[in-house]
Amino acid sequence: MSTDTLKTYAQRFADEIINARDLGRALDDLVAEDFVEQNPMPGQGPGRAGLADALAGMFGAFPDLHWTLLDTIAEDDRVMTLSTWSGTHRGEFLGIAPTCRPVTVEAWTLDRYRDGRLTESRIIMDIAGLMAQLAV
Repeated sequence: MSTDTLKTYAQRFADEIINARDLGRALDDLVAEDFVEQNPMPGQGPGRAGLADALAGMFGAFPDLHWTLLDTIAEDDRVMTLSTWSGTHRGEFLGIAPTCRPVTVEAWTLDRYRDGRLTESRIIMDIAGLMAQLAV
């Protein structure tokens, strides 16, 4: 798989699944059913369905959530991205009642692809920065 192809997959995930909020067809097309999240959100279940539930929770908590890839490095079957996501906290998130505060959170993601689908991901987010922005 070429590095350009891998970078395209990462951008499509951000654009078609997260920014377009497509937890149906785009998720099915771009994420393997046996997907593994190495660093799951609290309560996140396994597989593609678990990812869909976690993302639905994020969309509920931050309905204007937008993900931006800042830097992307690809090698073999892996893609590493530095990104930010931003949104306004309008729903419960990690047990925190809505604060209506805008946030911007930096994240590093290391993803693995097989046959054009995301099979594994490890995300590290600046949770301390998020909590400070939410003033909790």
